[in-house]
Amino acid sequence: MNTQAGKPSQQDIQAEYDVFRSKGLKLDMSRGKPCKEQLDLSDGMYVDSITLKSADGSDCRNYGTVDGLPEARALFAALFGLSPDEVIVGGNSSLNLMYDTFARAYLHGLSGCDTPWGKLPSVKFLCPVPGYDRHFSICELFGMEMIPVPMTLTGPDMDEVERLAASDPAIKGIWCVPLYSNPTGVSYSEETARRLASMKTAASDFLIFWDNAYAFHHLYEKADSIPDMIRACRDAGNPERVIMFSSTSKITWPGAGIAILAASKTQVARIKKLMGIQTIGPDKITQLMHVRHLKDESHVKALMLRHADIIRPKFEMVLDILETELSDTGFASWNRPNGGYFISLDVVPGTAKRVVQLAKEAGVVLTPAGATWPLGKDPTDSNIRIAPTFPPLEELRTAIRILCICVKLAALEKMSG
Repeated sequence: MNTQAGKPSQQDIQAEYDVFRSKGLKLDMSRGKPCKEQLDLSDGMYVDSITLKSADGSDCRNYGTVDGLPEARALFAALFGLSPDEVIVGGNSSLNLMYDTFARAYLHGLSGCDTPWGKLPSVKFLCPVPGYDRHFSICELFGMEMIPVPMTLTGPDMDEVERLAASDPAIKGIWCVPLYSNPTGVSYSEETARRLASMKTAASDFLIFWDNAYAFHHLYEKADSIPDMIRACRDAGNPERVIMFSSTSKITWPGAGIAILAASKTQVARIKKLMGIQTIGPDKITQLMHVRHLKDESHVKALMLRHADIIRPKFEMVLDILETELSDTGFASWNRPNGGYFISLDVVPGTAKRVVQLAKEAGVVLTPAGATWPLGKDPTDSNIRIAPTFPPLEELRTAIRILCICVKLAALEKMSG
């Protein structure tokens, strides 16, 4: 990084920082949550007891329908260009579906699985970095070795992914957030998807966990797009390779939403069979509420435009402040996402933890430094995830100003030390 052009005075930055620290602020940007105004967009979502019948005539207040209401599966199949028998609809958490799918592969094996992962001497997973901390936590809980793979502007470094996947049968899969990746905002290219779908793998049961969390979460009219990975794997002769996940968590209400799992018909049938032992059925009333509220693709797009109108000014303000405060210092670089929920900030190597600590002392809570790497260990201590959506605009403005001061102060401390 160029640390000469526009280099600020450490004494001046320290004084500016001390003013904010003395105010006793409490500002939280630690997670990518929808704000109150976004949650209010779905306040009309309800059903009454007279209309609690599903499309097949069953009473949603009762047991049954392990894979979700027929109309819920049909809605999400239409949204993602799938058939209903390629879709399972569950409760409010796609993370829960990912964890359960991981556990089933570990304990029982999925379709196309040679041996349950838990019966193998070693299981490894490819983890694009920077990436989503909750993905890494699942691997950590199951005692799996995580292999970081660097992200590029078109997705994970596919030369490295192909090399690793082809060389070691213990590598059983890869985590992917393909559209507006968490936290870099990168969207996977057609070539990346094609190579993932068709690459040779030493493990015949290699799985792509395709976490399509931000499928409809565009900030601008000119939106990114990604390939249909289920079709890509089927066309490549590897139909069992991918399992896709998504949810309404940032479309309606995270606390009362629905999540989906999509895969080949064979894979869905295997998972449904295992689910039938685990549960008698999901919360069908919430699913029914969502079907009636979201209706179809045009209604979903209209709702997401209203979400974008609320959070776009927050992203643009953060980016404007970063540009004004840091662009000429050589102390930081960042992405400009077209959608999703995060901005990825890279600071002077060796200072990310110090930046987060300084921000905390000044009253701003950020995602812990290192969270975007397996085991929380960023080898260069340089990446920080910014979550702009939740705070009110003026609180966010103050928080980002403080963050910029902390970036400068940490860099100057390192240079002077």
